[in-house]
Amino acid sequence: MNKLLFTLILLFSLNHINSQVVGSNHSNYTEADTLRGSLRPERNSFDVQKYHLKLKVEPEKKSISGSNVISFEVLANMPVMQLDLFENMQIDSIIHGEKNLIYERRHNAVFIDFEKELSKGTTDSIEFFYHGNPVVAKNAPWDGGFVWDEDKNGNPWIGVAVQGTGASLWYPNKDHQSDEPEEAQMDIAVPNGLMNVSNGRLISEEDLGNGFTKWSWKVVNPINNYNIMINIGDYAHFSEKYNDLDLDYYVLSYNLEKAKEHFTEVKDMMACFYEKMGPYPFEEDGFKLVETPYLGMEHQSAVAYGNKYLKGYLGNDLSGTGIGLKWDFIIIHESGHEWYGNSITSRDIADMWIHEGFTSYTEAIYTECRWGKEEALEYIKGIRQNISNKSKIIGDYGVNSEGSGDMYYKGSNLLNTIRSIYDDDELWWNTLRDYTKTFKHQTISTADTENFFNKATQVDLEPVFDQYLRHSALPVLQLRQADDQILYRWKADVPDFKMPVDVIIDEEEIRFYPTSEWQSYETGEELDELSVNDLEFYIETEILK
Repeated sequence: MNKLLFTLILLFSLNHINSQVVGSNHSNYTEADTLRGSLRPERNSFDVQKYHLKLKVEPEKKSISGSNVISFEVLANMPVMQLDLFENMQIDSIIHGEKNLIYERRHNAVFIDFEKELSKGTTDSIEFFYHGNPVVAKNAPWDGGFVWDEDKNGNPWIGVAVQGTGASLWYPNKDHQSDEPEEAQMDIAVPNGLMNVSNGRLISEEDLGNGFTKWSWKVVNPINNYNIMINIGDYAHFSEKYNDLDLDYYVLSYNLEKAKEHFTEVKDMMACFYEKMGPYPFEEDGFKLVETPYLGMEHQSAVAYGNKYLKGYLGNDLSGTGIGLKWDFIIIHESGHEWYGNSITSRDIADMWIHEGFTSYTEAIYTECRWGKEEALEYIKGIRQNISNKSKIIGDYGVNSEGSGDMYYKGSNLLNTIRSIYDDDELWWNTLRDYTKTFKHQTISTADTENFFNKATQVDLEPVFDQYLRHSALPVLQLRQADDQILYRWKADVPDFKMPVDVIIDEEEIRFYPTSEWQSYETGEELDELSVNDLEFYIETEILK
């Protein structure tokens, strides 16, 4: 492949790696950013229990209409509730009991006034009626919106991708990751002859007698707002099991046989992920792959698949090693999100590295299960070519700001470095399994993650997390020769940075424990005989005279 072509493919690939609003952290935040990203009494006073979407989708009009019944528990006396719905969507009415509520719109926020203040400790619901033409994605999933496409037979083929942009692009909800409904039901009416596939289990199919069929799906586990989804097309279905887990596949009818052959990888993936990360976290809702008119997305229990039945990332290897062509990137990466992002969710999207760093690491986990640790380490090293080290991984809190795209592969290299600091694979895998079990179905922060992995080892990981997550530059191992000694220290943004690192001298691996102060190692070898174990540690080195 010539250099120009490779560069174009790499840039195209990175568009997906950097999800929809990655890198949007900046200093000029607007009122709309704050309304979307912050938690104030109008949001903190209630906890969503269930969403029940009742929608009609009209492909010819590129429109949706219907309602969302939002059930909630009142956590503090609440005169006003904030929900979210994009400004271009029309509100028909908001009903509480039998009363039509008064509301005010500010940007994409909707402030709803209750006639009488709702009392703490009660449970209640409203039904939010609306309609409109939702934002159309220009290039899903890299920007948020609907995809109104056709399959090769001319049938409507519709999908939605809204991570980062927000689920309020197409349905009213409390659009903040800190609050997930405990369950969700999607009653979606589509033209006869088409099928809608949503999250969870299919509970009914009903011909409405007006040219539309209603497909009802239900999720019984907590679910992120952006994961609640519709997929509409001329789908064919087949299924199998991994142990007690139902594996279901919905693909375009003419791709059925191709999919049956290609999706055999799913069982290998599940065997690996169960072993290394613990059981699938949504067994009650089952696991699905759904063919979509865009590349992919981690929609819980209905993972979007659009990798054209190719190995790698649309037939390319993001690591440049060839190892990434041994497996289907979208199957592995997007399914890995079921553990990281869907089950374990960052409370604020500033901490989205918890989703993307861990999930990118699942690519290496799968590689290790199938082809061994050395190839996994080579893959992790190879994907460093996608890291910029120009801005910090963690975004700004309270303003709907994700951090930089380095959250993906710098995040996974951070995890690999921590594994190497542990220097005990049994301890590492036990800790990873305990992490997924401890925080299953929870929203958490970076601090929760730091504390959890720090407690498992005697090495203080606080400066390590701090440098990799909150600063753009890598720590630099400075080295210089002094007679029969090799001198070494760290140069880093974090004051008094310290982290062990493995070096190789005369074919022997030795663990150094550098700090910000010079230390020495007695050796008869010259400095040019020393090399860092850069398969396991992601750092920079600098030779000083």
